[in-house]
Amino acid sequence: MQVSENSESKKASLSNVTGFDANHPPEPKLIDTCVHCGFCLSTCPSYRVLGKEMDSPRGRIYLMDAINEGEIPLNKATAQHFDSCLGCLACVTTCPSGVQYDKLISATRHQVERNYPRSLPDTLFRKLIFSFFPYPNRLKVLLVPLFVYQKLGFQKVVRGTGLLKKISPRLAAMESILPKITLKSFKDNLPDVIPAQGEKRYRVGVILGCVQRLFFSSINEATVRVLTANGCEVVIPKTQGCCAALPEHQGQTQQAKALARQMIDSFANTDVDFVIINAAGCGHTLKEYGHILEDDPQYREKAKEFAAKVRDVQEFLATVGLTIKLSPLADKPLTLVYQDACHLLHGQKISVQPRQVLQQIPGVKLREPIDAAICCGSAGVYNMLQPEVAEELGRQKVQNLLNTGAQLIASPNPGCTLQISKHLQLQDQEISIMHPMELLDYSIRGEKLEL
Repeated sequence: MQVSENSESKKASLSNVTGFDANHPPEPKLIDTCVHCGFCLSTCPSYRVLGKEMDSPRGRIYLMDAINEGEIPLNKATAQHFDSCLGCLACVTTCPSGVQYDKLISATRHQVERNYPRSLPDTLFRKLIFSFFPYPNRLKVLLVPLFVYQKLGFQKVVRGTGLLKKISPRLAAMESILPKITLKSFKDNLPDVIPAQGEKRYRVGVILGCVQRLFFSSINEATVRVLTANGCEVVIPKTQGCCAALPEHQGQTQQAKALARQMIDSFANTDVDFVIINAAGCGHTLKEYGHILEDDPQYREKAKEFAAKVRDVQEFLATVGLTIKLSPLADKPLTLVYQDACHLLHGQKISVQPRQVLQQIPGVKLREPIDAAICCGSAGVYNMLQPEVAEELGRQKVQNLLNTGAQLIASPNPGCTLQISKHLQLQDQEISIMHPMELLDYSIRGEKLEL
């Protein structure tokens, strides 16, 4: 009788547990495909650093299932393990059972943001990120005080004292990846349509990105020159905004959907054959538009059609082929190490193509780092939200890249570039890091690198 009463009491208490809502919770069928074999553990960056079962894909799937069943609540104790996930998707690549962890963690993140009340400091910091980073025009306004901050030497003082880290580790992490701001950051030099050089082979749209267009505008310019040199007419709609990667990866449902709709509308009447993106994280999200807008009857089909046209620029060039002559980047053989961005390698399954393109440059020799498939710790805004884990991963990544003895690092994602640049600086290393499109652009124009 006592056992029965305890059981009933437990059921009654669990019925009041705050958990997932009915709007696309982690799907039980997908959860059940996990046989808890543990193959994912060695490839999971958060598990490597934290060493806790619940901070591994297998552990998080246990939690998803238990919350689905009403056995445990969605609270601080459980939400922290979902927050610790980088979303790098290395576990998807390595899983022998084909567990679609990407869909599970995506559904869970949206549930957490809707149903878990965060602390005030956490809420305010996230609001700061999502009020500025996905909006290039708003972010551009911030460039003015940041330009002054760097130009007058305040940055050196702040970093030298370490005071900001004591006040707020997250703000310190955000400041630590701030790239050098120049007058070029304020300019928009790309016209709406750029004609192909020679015979026109394709008409392609180019997405500029948010951080990319402001802090790495030279990469966008190089991308356009490479495309036009290889027979592509380039279209750049000025109405385009953020691709929705940052809010989508952090469960900001409505913001992600609104930005995806805006992007689709921007390219609606451009008559492009493909939509080209040169940032790995953005490309993965753009290809997921059909999933993001699956409940939107007005945009569902448009989203699928748009996603079907999206190509990473390296994927595109490897497929259609280069038609322009390439020149050596240096007077002697140049050793490069290519940094695999997670959302390119694990999210889009693009690994061979970038290497194929780079190896077409005369004199280039590629070297491979150990643990190439492990995340650098950037993971969108993860290095700002979880700075301790990101710091260790960044340190390990840079050490592995340096151990190759390469003269230059090729990185296809702005987030990775910022993270790696930071840790190169912390280790007093001056090795250059460039986007593959910049290297191709130099090669096409016959210019030599200054190493």
